[in-house]
Amino acid sequence: MLTMKNFLKFGYLQALSCIFPVIIFAALALSKLIAIPYLPRYDFILIICIAAQIFMLASKLETLDELKVICLFHIIGLALEIFKVHMGSWAYPEEAYSKFFGVPLYSGFMYASVASYICQSWRRMDLHMYNWPKPFFAVSISALIYLNFFTHHFSYDVRWFLKALLVIIFFRTFVTFRVNEKIYKMPMILSFLLIGFFIWIAENITTFLGAWQYPNQEATWSIVHIGKISSWFLLVIISVIIVAQLKRVKSGTTKNTANR
Repeated sequence: MLTMKNFLKFGYLQALSCIFPVIIFAALALSKLIAIPYLPRYDFILIICIAAQIFMLASKLETLDELKVICLFHIIGLALEIFKVHMGSWAYPEEAYSKFFGVPLYSGFMYASVASYICQSWRRMDLHMYNWPKPFFAVSISALIYLNFFTHHFSYDVRWFLKALLVIIFFRTFVTFRVNEKIYKMPMILSFLLIGFFIWIAENITTFLGAWQYPNQEATWSIVHIGKISSWFLLVIISVIIVAQLKRVKSGTTKNTANR
């Protein structure tokens, strides 16, 4: 069990790992309060996101390898955003020079911020994953989850089937993390769910600040449907699997563990 000292240290490490998401929150809030002549709000947020990324790399808060992973997530997230906006799942109602097929380019940084959090938590808290599934199963379930975000608009939504597969694949997998030299252990599925829950809380804040808009928020803001936790749960799984598999490839790990 976490002692008070370790709990405070855990919170501190989590806060450090959330620097990039916090910068995005700050940009959303600031752009809500301050209007810059001839500079659309979405473009202002994009400039801050790019500046933040440069700052984190230059200050060594982020490594070059982490930046590569984050760029990959930026592309994955932007592709999903373009499709979802096209299908009417949500919208970015404000005008901007940096809009691409109705999606402002800063939106990719919101997905990248999730990858940034995962990478930095991994490094700062010395994460190790045990009983990690074979790459075939991990990569396949990740690809199926991502594909379902697209195909459920045209066919059956198989997310519950995918969740059942996840339980089977990751049932024995657990993650350890270090706080003040003390090692703690958590089931992998539980960690996916907790991260997804906190992203859902963050999503409520970002939609309130006008980051994007769901159809039921057009007239007035309302809380994001709790069912979205399920979507974030699945998206977090994709994120963690990609980071874990890339780390395994880089380290040359062949055992069923996912190391630093």
